Amino acid sequence: MSTATFTSPELRHDDSLLSPAARPLAAVTGAELQAPLIQGGHVRYANLDYGASAPALTVVSAYLNEVLPYYASVHRGAGYASQISTSVYENARNIVRDFVGGRAEDTVIFTRNTTDSLNLLAGCLPVVDGHPAGEVLYLDIEHHANLLPWQHVPHRSIVAAPTLAETIANVREALAQGGVSLLAVTGASNVTGEILPVKELTALAHQYGARIVVDAAQLAPHRSVDIAAADIDYLVFSGHKLYAPFGAGVLVGRPDWLDAGTPHLAGGGAVREARLDSVTWATGPARHEGGSPNVLGAATLARATQVIAELDQDEWHAHESAIRTHLVEGLKGIEGVTVHQIFSDTDPADTIGVVNFSLEGYDAGLVAAYLAAEHGIGLRDGRFCAHPLLKRLGLPSGSLRASFGLGSRLEDATRLIAGIKALKIEGLGWDYVVDSGRWVPANDHRTYPHWAPNTPGTAGAAPCSTD
Repeated sequence: MSTATFTSPELRHDDSLLSPAARPLAAVTGAELQAPLIQGGHVRYANLDYGASAPALTVVSAYLNEVLPYYASVHRGAGYASQISTSVYENARNIVRDFVGGRAEDTVIFTRNTTDSLNLLAGCLPVVDGHPAGEVLYLDIEHHANLLPWQHVPHRSIVAAPTLAETIANVREALAQGGVSLLAVTGASNVTGEILPVKELTALAHQYGARIVVDAAQLAPHRSVDIAAADIDYLVFSGHKLYAPFGAGVLVGRPDWLDAGTPHLAGGGAVREARLDSVTWATGPARHEGGSPNVLGAATLARATQVIAELDQDEWHAHESAIRTHLVEGLKGIEGVTVHQIFSDTDPADTIGVVNFSLEGYDAGLVAAYLAAEHGIGLRDGRFCAHPLLKRLGLPSGSLRASFGLGSRLEDATRLIAGIKALKIEGLGWDYVVDSGRWVPANDHRTYPHWAPNTPGTAGAAPCSTD
């Protein structure tokens, strides 16, 4: 089936601007959302939490409204809407494969999210005579999604060295010892935004007879990825970080392991023939997509990739770099603020729109609550589902993370810098208490949409973000 063609994205730019980041690079939903302040009044919400879930592109929202009337159950349906939905769903595979430069034979499987994709792959590791054919090798800097699935199979971990160069050397040494079937690495750290040299790591893995899986949940929304050019075996990422709603994830990669692996979800659609006490499983994507799939999630994810693929690469990177440079320099100029990174030799050019920092004398959760309540700024605090890394960075109780993307503007970073300065000079302007493990404003009198089931602070929170 041919790949669908859509109109060009509504990208915003103004060559007369002094900074490439003064305006958003692309229109996103909620860009002018007004956040109520604890002290009264409203202010435009400064969304610096793109690394957790990015807002939907308005182009994607419009596309959703266009296809929603045709939404129906896919596959085997003779009805008009079912035929249209099936076409959209299956064509989404072609679009996503093109977006990441996949090989023609690569399988594209839609999942719930990046975590789901990695767990799926963990069930497809090669087995010889009933035993795993090798170990999975990974670094201690990984998000839990690329850490926990491998703990149920033979595995080996490496503690990242102070420099990236040393770390790569240690990966080489570990691979040279033999016995590794899969190297699992992040494309870009969800904690600090540092990019790893994926092409170099792929070559190393192949040199020693291993394959590689790249967690591109953070990389794909910020940099182009080319599976074929880099010779990557498996790539995973999520739609909710790529400006698409509904949380669909994807796994793209070589079909042999996937066709031989344990079906991820036993159920309808994953079989060729089901009997009362046995089954013959399907191959291809269907093998791992049991049950009714997330049709709209796959469709909007595919549409988002088309918008991003049409971006001017230089403009895209300049926009992000300008915001990051401004934010890092501003934070470093505040006494008591530390900007954290994993490797001392990281080139600033090899970072994405993520900045991790802490403020001496303040709990990270309290700072985040203060910024939200008194300044209308949203950012992430905690351990970012990367507990081993945070512990090694000397941040066992967590830190703060500002993350941004296509819909961000320089003003967002400026407001964050100003908010931290105000906290240092003036202190807290409101009383805060711990509720269900989270800092929240005491006696919060603000009103929220009538359909919101809970106001902030009345429901428990997970101990780390769900990145």
